[in-house]
Amino acid sequence: QDSARPIRNTHTGQVRGSLVHVKDSDVGVHTFLGIPFAKPPVGPLRFAPPEPPEPWSGVRDGTSHPAMCLQTDMTKSDISKEMNLIMPPISMSEDCLYLNIYTPAHAHEGSNLPVMVWIHGGGLVVGMASMNDGSILAATEDIVIVSIQYRLGVLGFFSTGDQHARGNWGYLDQVAALLWVQQNIAYFGGNPGRVTIFGASAGGTSVSSLVVSPVSKGLFHGAIMQSGVALLPDLISDTSEVVY
Repeated sequence: QDSARPIRNTHTGQVRGSLVHVKDSDVGVHTFLGIPFAKPPVGPLRFAPPEPPEPWSGVRDGTSHPAMCLQTDMTKSDISKEMNLIMPPISMSEDCLYLNIYTPAHAHEGSNLPVMVWIHGGGLVVGMASMNDGSILAATEDIVIVSIQYRLGVLGFFSTGDQHARGNWGYLDQVAALLWVQQNIAYFGGNPGRVTIFGASAGGTSVSSLVVSPVSKGLFHGAIMQSGVALLPDLISDTSEVVY
């Protein structure tokens, strides 16, 4: 179905995407942007584990980038200037638990293509799923690419050290996204039994943390850590003074 306006099912409703053409490639790619994998983490769900998304009726629009998670203003930074050259400005919101999917246009339910889930870097305080355009990798390697978002900074990693706020909400968001992939990626032509997670810098640290965590057992089958592991000395501290 090489449609310019593809529609795919998910467990919570249908979503409409777009057809894009990758330069120097004759393979079209279907993109589905801003698919919710959890309820908005606001109100009573702030500083709490993510909960499954609510179902919707009709067909959800998946043709625009989701808002990035609330984060430090980086508008004057070099990385922000580089991002603005390749994509339009994207708003910030606490309602940010969304993922993007890039899949070859020929893929359909039953294609069983390998899946790669990208976790963005940014020191666990900045970044977004849309920093990575997965369409090139999807077209050239004939795989399904998923890029995910997770809560950042205080909203993602604040902890009181006890049952009142256990922390690591951002990591739990990543687990929720991987669970969503297991439940839904077959609708987009992916094989839930061949999922590789990858990321650079804090994304690599996240991958490393997921590898050693029993919470993520069975949600992926390969892992690529680029320039980041969970045991980086700068990320481990026993003092409350090290807070973003």
